[in-house]
Amino acid sequence: MILLVLWAVAGLETTAVPTPWAVLASVADDGFDLYGPNLSITAWGALQGFAVGNLAAIAVALAVAVFPRTEPLAAQLAVISYCVPLLALGPIVLVVFGGRTPTVFLAAVSVFFTSMIGTLTGLKSANRTSIDLVDAYGGNGWHRLTRVRIPTALPATTAALQIAAPAAVLGAILGEYLGGVDSGVGVALTAAQSSYDLPRTWGMALAAGLLAGTGYFVASLTGRLVRTRLYGPGTITKGES
Repeated sequence: MILLVLWAVAGLETTAVPTPWAVLASVADDGFDLYGPNLSITAWGALQGFAVGNLAAIAVALAVAVFPRTEPLAAQLAVISYCVPLLALGPIVLVVFGGRTPTVFLAAVSVFFTSMIGTLTGLKSANRTSIDLVDAYGGNGWHRLTRVRIPTALPATTAALQIAAPAAVLGAILGEYLGGVDSGVGVALTAAQSSYDLPRTWGMALAAGLLAGTGYFVASLTGRLVRTRLYGPGTITKGES
């Protein structure tokens, strides 16, 4: 409520910030014809990047758990993916592949570091006593991984996926900013900025934030359901309190 009041005051005092009701009027005027297709296209690109990036991140983390000597290489790969500016990678991907590939690629890169580090941290946090127990019963590396390390890593992995969901949306929007596509939130934002339509720009930005928040909520709900199914509601409540 305080933020809404400050926004309204700022909108009345400067022309650079539209008032909340001006933004709402713009959203109502544009309606589903503008927001529906653009949001759905961006959401699909973000979802594809989210899936690709997280599968790669989890695969690398599992490889490190099986082959610990590869951890320095995996850590360097994760740091590089995090430190290299996305806008520097996007044009290269756009020139080589074209189309919507940059959207998916940047969304995937955006989530790789968070998910890889989160999953690896969870895998390494396995209880040593449980691992020794598996060894005592004649278990091998596969049994240690599937029966101890992976179940232990699930809370950290699902937490990383929650953070990765909004990051994937951001990566997808940045990919659309680069051009090569004619629809999506990034394209609509660019068009609104070019025409100096401030209410539409703010409305689209708020819609992008809502999309990112929805991704976080869905990832959080999915993670909670997975953890509850594996550990039971009592364990989840205790762990989150």
